[in-house]
Amino acid sequence: MKVRMRRLAILPILLICGFLLPIRPALADTNVARNATPSASYTSSWESVAAINDGIDPPSSNDTVNRRWGTWPNTGAQWAELTWTSAQTIKSADVYFFDDGGGVRVPASWKLQRWTGSAYADIPGSYPIAVNAYNKVTFASAVSTTRLRVALQSGQASVGLLEVKAWAADPPGGGTSWTPPANLVTPLNEVWQHVESTYPNLYGFRNYGWDQVMANGGSINYCVRWDTSASVTAAQRDQIHATLARQFKKWMDLMVGHNGWPYSSVPVKVVGWAVRDRAQLQWSDNSVDVYVNNIRENAPQCSEPCGRFFNQSGNYPNCPGGASHHYDMSLWLTAGFGGGAGGDWGQRIGSEYYMSNLNTDNVHILLHEMGHSFGLDDFYDWTPTGVGGFLMKAGSAAQITDFDAWMFRDWWRHLKSRYGL
Repeated sequence: MKVRMRRLAILPILLICGFLLPIRPALADTNVARNATPSASYTSSWESVAAINDGIDPPSSNDTVNRRWGTWPNTGAQWAELTWTSAQTIKSADVYFFDDGGGVRVPASWKLQRWTGSAYADIPGSYPIAVNAYNKVTFASAVSTTRLRVALQSGQASVGLLEVKAWAADPPGGGTSWTPPANLVTPLNEVWQHVESTYPNLYGFRNYGWDQVMANGGSINYCVRWDTSASVTAAQRDQIHATLARQFKKWMDLMVGHNGWPYSSVPVKVVGWAVRDRAQLQWSDNSVDVYVNNIRENAPQCSEPCGRFFNQSGNYPNCPGGASHHYDMSLWLTAGFGGGAGGDWGQRIGSEYYMSNLNTDNVHILLHEMGHSFGLDDFYDWTPTGVGGFLMKAGSAAQITDFDAWMFRDWWRHLKSRYGL
């Protein structure tokens, strides 16, 4: 089915914002687990081994929102591993155990193993067993391998994992170079020339996703515009947040260790919900701000004094609760909406589509619209030389491709100087 997309409009706003730049930390190590293929000795039919490297930091060992890898009812020796297409040099790893207090508990013991090419070899180290925290193992010396295995021995129940991180040091030079694959140099140059010729206010506009992340010191705030008559439970609210964070991470992970990007992660926080009728929101806690019957564009609108789109100076003097309650983008979920729209204000997609894809690895329409929020263009009427299907060419790919990744990094290459980097 052909999906209708809407083109990003780069607004003709000439306001130049002053940024309070964060103190730049040392360049982060790279979590290469995100680039690996996960597998396991056994996976319960309702769990997923893809959980172990999906990039989501668990809220606790008994995570009931995000995907998990578990082996119930199997016990004894179990394992989960990461496999790369080429050797990785790894200096440490973080492992987060799944423990629901019942059928899945922390292991009695565990260790990490590397594939030597013919067998698995134990990696010497200290192996802590803690709940509700990452268990870090630092290697005496870095290891080079194409497979990293977490070998677990069950104790009083089955075992499981929520996340594994494998840390490789940044490459020589601090990850500050621009090194796209040779076959992508020409099409990347064509894309950037097209961007510069199409958007004359390209460098003056200061509300791209890049600007928002940098102004916050490495995070992003969202408000959900619930443009539907459906009700939402607290569990669904948390799932909506988790899905949004998981998709946003797919773009942000492309930047880790690359070309002076200063953050190892960019947390996503949902700070508010806008709805026509408070009774639609079936929770009573105050974990998010709730805006009722503030209608804009015939849809519920989050408080304008708290929105960066309406306050691009980065100041929020009239936001209830202050600047910490501001939102940078809206996730606008509309009943019956086909396709999507995206820009500096956020992303709009169908509420039914979003809710039916809460556990989907790549929510491709949302990913496409997030690309627009960071400046990536549509490709309705042309295709760069030598490339075929890619996410930003609507309908030709269902996930971020290598070409999308390098287009994304090219925006950072051209805009990073505005942040003093």
